[in-house]
Amino acid sequence: MSNLRIGFALCGSFCTFEKALTQMEMLCQTGYEVLPILSYHAASVNTRFGQANDFIQRMETLCRRKVIRTIEEAEPIGPKKMTDIMIVAPCTGNTAAKLAHAITDTPVTMAVKSHLRQEKPVLLCLATNDALGASAQNIGRLLNTKHYYFVPFSQDDPVNKPNSLVADFRLLPQAMDYALREQQLQPVLQSPRPGRSSSGNA
Repeated sequence: MSNLRIGFALCGSFCTFEKALTQMEMLCQTGYEVLPILSYHAASVNTRFGQANDFIQRMETLCRRKVIRTIEEAEPIGPKKMTDIMIVAPCTGNTAAKLAHAITDTPVTMAVKSHLRQEKPVLLCLATNDALGASAQNIGRLLNTKHYYFVPFSQDDPVNKPNSLVADFRLLPQAMDYALREQQLQPVLQSPRPGRSSSGNA
């Protein structure tokens, strides 16, 4: 499926951007057409993990096209049938909540909503500190919602951040293949990871 068209949206879990961009680069190198999308915060906030403009330039170089950064730019994705699958990686608790309640007020949530007009798969790659807390109900709702699939996830730091879940970004290509067949890669909930990872997930 070298002609596969992939929407790849990043939200503001800045500590996982490098993992996400590694997967984006691999998809581009495979020959897929990748449409880069950023939430408002992902496109504008500078952090200790990098400068927003540097990430934008890197994505545009990888994908050889402009990053979608506004709701207006994201709206035509569905009507123009621009994507076969929409990946949100990283997907923060904030974005998961909005998707679970059909709130469309960012470029990423508009991209997902517009893409779903085609009834095609959405793959979520979670990174959130409150996944087993306030965000649990939203994740549960999405797990039970048609067309939504997840990259398998686990607790990244059970001792110091017991409510935090982060997807295994290395499984993104395999999870994408399953989602395109309307299947969920299993097990979706993996064993906690050994050691301590970076904090900062939204």
